[in-house]
Amino acid sequence: MAKTSVIARSQKTPKFKSRVVRRCFKCGRKRAYMRDFDVCRICFREMVHEGHIPGIKKSSW
Repeated sequence: MAKTSVIARSQKTPKFKSRVVRRCFKCGRKRAYMRDFDVCRICFREMVHEGHIPGIKKSSW
């Protein structure tokens, strides 16, 4: 979980467009971020298992 100061800093509009840091809205993680769902891979997995994201299920073959 990221510190609240780091999360607050990333929510400000940056001076330059290339400095945008996208973070998970749930935990603040910046790595393994999924733009389509606005969460990181860990939170994505938890939300899918809980059924918060409709239409997505664990694959098995």
